[in-house]
Amino acid sequence: MYTKLNLVSMSSQLQKLRDVWLQPHNVGMESTELPQLTFDDLTNSIISPGPFYYYVIDFYDMSLSHISPGIRDIHGFDPKTVTFNDVLDAIHPEDVEFTALAESTIANFFHKNIKREKLLKYKKVYNLRGRLGNGDYALINHQALMLTLDSHGGYGKCLNIHTRIDHLSNYNTYQYSLLGINGEPSYMNINPGSTMQNTMKFSKREIDIIRCISNGLNNNEIAEKLFISDLTVKKHRCNILSKSDCKNSAQLVKACVLQGLI
Repeated sequence: MYTKLNLVSMSSQLQKLRDVWLQPHNVGMESTELPQLTFDDLTNSIISPGPFYYYVIDFYDMSLSHISPGIRDIHGFDPKTVTFNDVLDAIHPEDVEFTALAESTIANFFHKNIKREKLLKYKKVYNLRGRLGNGDYALINHQALMLTLDSHGGYGKCLNIHTRIDHLSNYNTYQYSLLGINGEPSYMNINPGSTMQNTMKFSKREIDIIRCISNGLNNNEIAEKLFISDLTVKKHRCNILSKSDCKNSAQLVKACVLQGLI
């Protein structure tokens, strides 16, 4: 049970998390129009190895929309009345600092190193512990896909997907990944606050092969599907295992599922 002092400290930590989105290069000065979304569009963006829910947050006014019913099943929140503060308050107190640091590192990376519009071509992924409807905590996989930016490059609307993965693991690595979309490279297992040097980086081809492996395809089938030689597939598989520090395909698939890559 948390004391009054604990609750004050947690409130201070949550404010630090909120402040990440109030950094000058993040603040949306204008309301943005959400692209026309269908359920198929949403589900195509979701990689879900377990029970999940999603919502769209508008960073212009921190309002939520397109809230799926699964939020009630996991957190006990009413989809009609839940607020972004409710979602933030459900983060385990010990994971708030990590979440704030991860969000800040990602924002600064795009601000300093990559054109802001590239934000629309990346999905950020990390794990945190979230409070369930019964008061217990479970490991949650957080995936976020920015949908719009305003004319100043500030945050617009973002699709967030939260998935229970405690049936896969109860261990949080406290790392995040940036998954490239439409040919962009992916950066895996980054420590918050790092400069991203020597970060594990998968090419689009390597990601294609990882996804084929997760679907149970052998080398010959992968080669045929991707129109490359068996030898090329073997070289890619060796490089992938070396980069990921995984001993075999089963370990690789599990690691990539936990990171939201497949």
